Amino acid sequence: MNLRALVVDDEALARQRIRHLLRRSTDIEVVGECTDGLEAVKAIEELSPDLVFLDIQMPELDGFGVVEAVGADRMPPTLFVTAYDQHALKAFEVHALDYLLKPFSPERFHQALERARRWCQRNAPGDGPDLEALMTSLRRDRPWVDRLLVRQGDRYILVRTNALQWVEAEDNYVRLHVEGTSHLLRQTMTGLLARLDPAQFRRIHRSAIVNLDCIREFQPWTGGDHLVIMRDGTRLTLSRTYRDQFGEWL
Repeated sequence: MNLRALVVDDEALARQRIRHLLRRSTDIEVVGECTDGLEAVKAIEELSPDLVFLDIQMPELDGFGVVEAVGADRMPPTLFVTAYDQHALKAFEVHALDYLLKPFSPERFHQALERARRWCQRNAPGDGPDLEALMTSLRRDRPWVDRLLVRQGDRYILVRTNALQWVEAEDNYVRLHVEGTSHLLRQTMTGLLARLDPAQFRRIHRSAIVNLDCIREFQPWTGGDHLVIMRDGTRLTLSRTYRDQFGEWL
């Protein structure tokens, strides 16, 4: 079984080393290289590789951002390349196909590659390790994200989270409202909230998250609810379910 591989790392020498180590594997074809997370998301969607070597520490959009942008359930089998400490690596051991801890030896590389090869032979596409559980576990040790990747037509843009004014639920997506425009992001409200700094973002309704810096005022309303007036004039509802977290403010 031949496997089509994508190599993602912002360091040229790291990509070159993976290519070099793959030369002895005649059943592996490198179909692309990516130097950052934005390129990786596009390449994964366009090339549909069978296997991804994914560096985690990359500027702008890191490896976790790539998984979240593509969707944990739609990621190809992935070998993570990381410099994470031993504590965080426990999550990879439980939920990931495998990982390579920098600096890794040729023997460790081929051990991980053989595990990936066996996995791809036994399992159907999409039937991969539980990357959603991996992301949930690692979020406990990660700083809050300061950028979100959103698709706009045939291109991708990065939206800084501190530019978000508010977020609303929209079917299987969330709509990000940013300075007079909006973007759709394939994400749940709960999933997005877990990535945002709770000191800046709060959920006020099952279908709304707000940037606290963008609130102008609260007004009492019916049934114990409150109106939240944003600085741009948008009127949102603070439901009783989420009212307690604003205790002193109200």
